[in-house]
Amino acid sequence: MIPFFIFYLLKQNIIVFYYITNWIFMKHAIHRTRDKSLGLLELIAIALGGMVGGGIFTILGISVSMIGVYTPIAIIFGGCIAALAAYSYIKLGLYYKDEGAAYSFVKRTFSNSRFIASLIGWWLIFGYVSTLALYSYTFSSYAISGFEFGDDGLIRKLVAGGILLVFTLINIWSVKGMGKLEDIMVYTKLVILVVISFVLINNSQTTIPKLIEDNTQVTLYAILIVSSITFVAYEGFELIINAVEEMENPEKNIPKAIYCAIGLAILIYAVIAIGAILAISFEDIIANKEYALASGANKVLGHWGNDLVIFGALLATSSAISGTVFGSSRQMSIVAHDGLLPSFLAKRDENKIPINAIWTMAILAFCLILSGTLQLLLEFGSITFLIVSLLITIANFKIRDKTNSSTLILLFTIIVLLMSTLFIFYYEFTNELTQLGFILLIYILLTIGAFYYSKKPMME
Repeated sequence: MIPFFIFYLLKQNIIVFYYITNWIFMKHAIHRTRDKSLGLLELIAIALGGMVGGGIFTILGISVSMIGVYTPIAIIFGGCIAALAAYSYIKLGLYYKDEGAAYSFVKRTFSNSRFIASLIGWWLIFGYVSTLALYSYTFSSYAISGFEFGDDGLIRKLVAGGILLVFTLINIWSVKGMGKLEDIMVYTKLVILVVISFVLINNSQTTIPKLIEDNTQVTLYAILIVSSITFVAYEGFELIINAVEEMENPEKNIPKAIYCAIGLAILIYAVIAIGAILAISFEDIIANKEYALASGANKVLGHWGNDLVIFGALLATSSAISGTVFGSSRQMSIVAHDGLLPSFLAKRDENKIPINAIWTMAILAFCLILSGTLQLLLEFGSITFLIVSLLITIANFKIRDKTNSSTLILLFTIIVLLMSTLFIFYYEFTNELTQLGFILLIYILLTIGAFYYSKKPMME
């Protein structure tokens, strides 16, 4: 009964819902206290909490609109790409044992090039900005889906901005340790997603063979494009590396936790996708791609099914926004402290909270929300993290003898990540030329900024 009471509050006053859920989750789900040693299950929870942050709620509508019944295959392929990318994160994480993860890996590997360190810092930060915008936009889409103005793009963007404001204020206000409630929150989210999957599959309206028969025009090329676009849904596994100082037996637990988390994320995403395409018509999914699961569940399962899906979406995205605001703002502060971003972003208050960085992340995310659509945010996020993963793999290749990495695996990963990035760019070139121009403009500006700050002296 608790979820339905919460949704009653949502329909009466959406701001009440924000403060209740966000206060609870942020109070207990930001970061672990230093005196706690993290075991395997807790590390898996950290990675799943980062990955399963609304990804399936975001990618489902767009994937089905492009490849229909083959969406689960693309999701599995996307997870395989993530698993390849994870190889170098694991090797470099164990070699450097640095909480700075991607940025620190590249900075230390290419220690003679401040520009490369600056470039990875700028691209990585803006990648987090894009995921923050993506999660906020998805949260907003599901939160207002039951209202008459649910399809109004401007209102959706303004509500997403309100969500960002709430999380910004909460991050500044309270960053207490999360304790055991982090595990509870993450695994509760997973249980809800499993329930949604079971209910959808149990209410199937068609069969896979029938859907395949009706989708004969889908090409392998289209499936590979969608696989590349879904890469952002697996972003978050690297959060385990940030906890390297707090875990038990990192040499064994880091690879186990990352690969287990990616495997579970693939399973969860694929099963939900199968349930959705079996129970919800493609027309409904495509017409309401921003909140496809909620719209379809309402027609197939009724009011309670709609409420369950929305609750799962809000829980998933809220935990992801919380972690992204917290982690990315600290990352921004670290890069700024190295003199590679404006110096005011490095400043922290007496509680070591990077207030300026938190506000900047929120403002940039809101600007990105205002300037684009769900598909733009999804594709930009995937491109950014594909490029970052490619740079991480190249860094690992450079010192592969020191990290004891396989040359064959690294070369194959470089090819896959490069091809995946080019797939998205080619799709944009042939279908969304204006959107491609906007994406390229952002990268040009980021590169100019990175070059400018790489030439400035380091802060003392």
